[in-house]
Amino acid sequence: MARGPYRHRQPAGREPLEARSPLRLRAILSTIALVAATAAAVVLAVAAQRDDDGGLWTAAALCAAVAVVAAIDLVVIARRSRS
Repeated sequence: MARGPYRHRQPAGREPLEARSPLRLRAILSTIALVAATAAAVVLAVAAQRDDDGGLWTAAALCAAVAVVAAIDLVVIARRSRS
C-alpha cells in the first residue's frame, strides 16, 4: 500500500540517492542529432535544387524536422536542468 503523498509504492533501499540523471547524455545526443540533421538538410536541399528531384526535397524536409525536434529537446533539457 502507498504511504505518504505518493500514489505509487516508494522504492526501498538507496536507489533514489544513487540515481543518475540522463540529461547530460540526452543533451549530447540531441546536439549531435541537431548538427548532423542540419548539415544533411542543407546538403540535400542544395542537391535537390541542382537536380530538381522531389525525393531529395522530401529527405531534406525529414532531416529538417529531425533538427527541429532535436532543438526542442535541447530547450526542454535546459529548462529541466535549471529546476
